[in-house]
Amino acid sequence: MNNVLIFGCNGFVGKYLASEFGHSGYRVFASGRLECDESLNRCVKSYITADLTDFEKVCDLIADVKPDMIINLAAVSSVAESWSMPQRTVEINLVGTLNILEAVRKLRLDPKILLVGSSEEYAISNNKMNEKFPIAANNPYGLSKVAQEHFAELYRKEYGLRIICTRTFNHTGYGQSEAFAIPSFVKQVARIHNSGKPGTIKVGNLDVRRDWGDVRDMAKAYRMILESESKEMIFNVGSGYIYRLSDILNYIISLSNQTINVEIDPTKLRPIDNPVIWCDNSKIRKEIGWEPQYTVYDAINEMFNKMTGN
Repeated sequence: MNNVLIFGCNGFVGKYLASEFGHSGYRVFASGRLECDESLNRCVKSYITADLTDFEKVCDLIADVKPDMIINLAAVSSVAESWSMPQRTVEINLVGTLNILEAVRKLRLDPKILLVGSSEEYAISNNKMNEKFPIAANNPYGLSKVAQEHFAELYRKEYGLRIICTRTFNHTGYGQSEAFAIPSFVKQVARIHNSGKPGTIKVGNLDVRRDWGDVRDMAKAYRMILESESKEMIFNVGSGYIYRLSDILNYIISLSNQTINVEIDPTKLRPIDNPVIWCDNSKIRKEIGWEPQYTVYDAINEMFNKMTGN
């Protein structure tokens, strides 16, 4: 039975990923900056509290676990938050990653390492983006992930580390922070629905179009990538379908029987907002055999039902 170590496991995706690996026969060792979330207890062998920016702590943790696989989910993952704290974004997203790579190098271990990147690394385009598409991040979050990839390439070439990078597109599901549009919309609509009265929700830019998937599909993709014998080092992970945010909002509103008004909140608008982000996932389909099993509407329905007690 292989040991898998997941950094940032206390976050949104981490809980789903721990469950994915746990139900697939792995010993899951989880780590996060905060105390263990109770929902993780069912699918992890051990949870270790650690700040990824503390190199000695990271090194000791990896030495103890001796993982066969490492996944780094720890990140400032919201574009909006990255604009408000660019220094912290670089510290966690880049320095934290370097601490993992340096620890593995120093300990002379040979795990497969998955570094989760982002579609925000790509240049702005109205077309589908494949892995050869131009890189031109225009926000602190995207830039931190571009730098992560460059260091991954350096550590592959200079030290022989087995590092695979994803460029993951938008995904959602129950438990995602309200800093992201879809869970924010669902929670506001669910609150109005539960009140039994009309209400108003506040939103940001609704004109963007995004490739949204279900977090459960992303977790499965990460496991399949690490299990694969493919020699490819970079994979897009996304649904391959594009949605206008205004259409997503209208669908969420339609789930309630209350009259709901919509107001634009200037504080929710970003300095720069890519108009279209669309995934070409043909490579992961061909190389790994991964296929999405859910749609963004499956994720929305699950969120709404849990928030309204249905």
